[in-house]
Amino acid sequence: MAEEKIGYSEDDIKSLDWKEHIRLRPGMYIGKLGDGSAYDDGIYILLKEIVDNSIDEFVMGSGKTIEITISDHKVSVRDYGRGIPLGKVIDCVSKINTGGKYDSKAFQKSVGLNGVGTKAVNALSANFTVQSYRDGRTKFAEFSKGNIVREEAEKESSQRNGTAINFIPDEYIFRNFKFIPEFVENMIWNYVYLNSGLTINFNGKKYFSERGLYDLLDKNTDSETIRYPIIHLKGQDIEVALTHDNHYGEEYYSFVNGQHTTQGGTHQAAFREALVKTVREYYKKEFDATDIRASVVAAISIKVQEPVFESQTKTKLGSLNIGPDGPTVRTFINDFLKKELDDYLHKHPDAADGLLKRIMQSERERKDIAGIKKLANERAKKASLHNRKLRDCKVHFDDDSKKEDEQKFRTTLFITEGDSASGSITKSRDVATQAVFSLKGKPLNCFGLTKKIVYENEEFNLLQHALNIEDGLDGLRYNNIVIATDADVDGMHIRMLLMTFFLQFFPDVVKNGHLYILQTPLFRVRNKKETIYCYSDEERKNAIEKLGNKPEITRFKGLGEISPDEFSLFIGEDMRLDPVILKDSHIKNVLEYYMGKNTQERQEFIISNLRVEKDLEEELTIV
Repeated sequence: MAEEKIGYSEDDIKSLDWKEHIRLRPGMYIGKLGDGSAYDDGIYILLKEIVDNSIDEFVMGSGKTIEITISDHKVSVRDYGRGIPLGKVIDCVSKINTGGKYDSKAFQKSVGLNGVGTKAVNALSANFTVQSYRDGRTKFAEFSKGNIVREEAEKESSQRNGTAINFIPDEYIFRNFKFIPEFVENMIWNYVYLNSGLTINFNGKKYFSERGLYDLLDKNTDSETIRYPIIHLKGQDIEVALTHDNHYGEEYYSFVNGQHTTQGGTHQAAFREALVKTVREYYKKEFDATDIRASVVAAISIKVQEPVFESQTKTKLGSLNIGPDGPTVRTFINDFLKKELDDYLHKHPDAADGLLKRIMQSERERKDIAGIKKLANERAKKASLHNRKLRDCKVHFDDDSKKEDEQKFRTTLFITEGDSASGSITKSRDVATQAVFSLKGKPLNCFGLTKKIVYENEEFNLLQHALNIEDGLDGLRYNNIVIATDADVDGMHIRMLLMTFFLQFFPDVVKNGHLYILQTPLFRVRNKKETIYCYSDEERKNAIEKLGNKPEITRFKGLGEISPDEFSLFIGEDMRLDPVILKDSHIKNVLEYYMGKNTQERQEFIISNLRVEKDLEEELTIV
């Protein structure tokens, strides 16, 4: 039999136009797609690309207000800047590498310099409209998936100058998507913190900041638990705010040219290093670096000419220099802190005293658990050898560290209860990217306990090592940590105990959007032709109405009742995850209410929301 030859000629070479390439490879432009359950899913990047242009107008001194409306799946953004030049409206949203920032020195420290952002939004939207208002005239155009479908001629207008863009993300690309208001609000807060004097109206609510990063820390810390008043330092192209709290770990909010670098980068690493160096020099003592940074809450914003990021979504800074002729990022930040923070501590002895006490406390706590920590680490290594708790995924067995880093954002760890549930997930998971950690019974309520308990408690110790978060999120082995428990009282209680564990000892896991709750169907409704899985009573009733003729209805009481074959449907591409979002930034208050000693308020809440099993069964029998 003749060997089949694979053709490779002129006919095999294809050229895609701009919109075809964006739609074929959307990840190159907006990172991961997702359904909106993660703060960095693509639909939020689409919103950000549009708002970034409005922010640039504000920075240029035009337009102090931006209006954002999100209704169902439709997004509307209206700014009051100068407005796109009317003759270039269509080109600016549909012609790649077209924009007004290439030759302008005023935009040297802008993030969006590649002329791609708005075009990506256009190409990935089922419907996209742009209307520019400029000097008493207006221009409108409408697109679908990057293709123009309607254009109106220029005409007179009484509207204020500016640009209005509306878009609906394409459901073919963003399957079952929804915007989570809390994620949008966090994005908007960051915009106003970084642009003092800017007002953003989102769905009727006003967002405004006068003190920049000071306000950011003020909103995200508890005045009763911080060790000293927030230190706020500003210089040319740099702004810093910092304090120390009573939480565990380190918490950073870092920005470059207004972009929230959620994965940090050279500027954040330089800040951590400069903080340690400055503190040591001020107190003239070689404190351990971990004691200085323990419980720190800090925000840093810098401006860099032509920044280099390690991904298209610009979440990690790779630039080594402030500009072509400027100092390195490391030198720039170190020199700033060495002078400004040192001066501040000399002028504010109360702050210096509070910082010193926090460092000394961290030192005592570290030494107090040193012995038990060593034993706990040894136990964890032995447990790993026998694979008693963790069934890992193959990404972490790869020796190619670069490949592992690229794939890590897809990895998931399911935390399950009981042998049957963990067995079903283990058999149906994607072994390449999904791992399973099996709990034995209910975890301990760790509210109010010290981190010593993490090493003394076998479950907590092994979970900590499985995640590799003992020293912070830099080594986090799984991008998504998913609590997979039964949807009954016991399952809900285990969820609360696990969330308490993370909020008490590793709050960054929650604040950085890594913790989720797995939603699995409550009912299976089927006849001989079709099976429908339902996640709520409403979906169950709709399924019964659709199938008719008294279909078979199964109520899943626990995850263990779902077969591995069925489970694969619920942890694949259409997996439903609810992100754990902390609306109240004061973690202590939240945990005190839900997990502390019984309070009158909680008692009243339970009584008013009590639903007995009899009532539930009556509801389930109604067809």
